[in-house]
Amino acid sequence: MEFNFYAILVSAFSSLVVGFVWYNPKVFGTVWMNETGMTEEKAQKGNMLKIFGLTFVYSLMLAFIMSALVVHQFGALGMIGGPDFIATAKPSYAAFMADYGDNFRTFKHGALHGFMSGLFLGLPIIAINSLFEQKSWKYIAITAGYWTIIMTIMGAIICGWK
Repeated sequence: MEFNFYAILVSAFSSLVVGFVWYNPKVFGTVWMNETGMTEEKAQKGNMLKIFGLTFVYSLMLAFIMSALVVHQFGALGMIGGPDFIATAKPSYAAFMADYGDNFRTFKHGALHGFMSGLFLGLPIIAINSLFEQKSWKYIAITAGYWTIIMTIMGAIICGWK
C-alpha cells in the first residue's frame, strides 16, 4: 500500500476550490461577511498570498491526517510499526494485506468517513470556539458546513484514489 501524495495535494487544493464557491456572494459569502463583520474594504487589505498560501498549507495538514481516518489499511500498517517495518513484519501482516488490502478503498467509503469526521470533529470544534466568541448560529452553520463538505471531499479523494 503506497501513500498517495497526489491524492493529498488534490484534496488540499479542493479546499480552495470549494471555498471559492461556498464563500461566493451568491452562495454564503454575503451572509458570512455579515455574520463576521467583514467588509469588502477590510477584505481587500488582507495579504492574499499569505492567506491563500497558509490555507493551502493547513489544508495539506488536514489532508495528511484524513488519510489515517479514511484508509483503514493504515491501521494495520501502524500495528507493525509503520512502513519501515514491512520487511520484518510477521507473515500474518502480508496475509492480511493480501486478503484485505483494497477493502473499503472506494470514493463512497472515504466520503462517508470524511463526512463523519466533519460532523464529529469539525462541527464541535467550530461550534465550541464560536460559542465562546459569541458568533451566531448562522456563522456556525456556514463554517461547519464548509468544513464538513471539505472533509467529505477529502475523504473521498484520499480513500478512492489508489
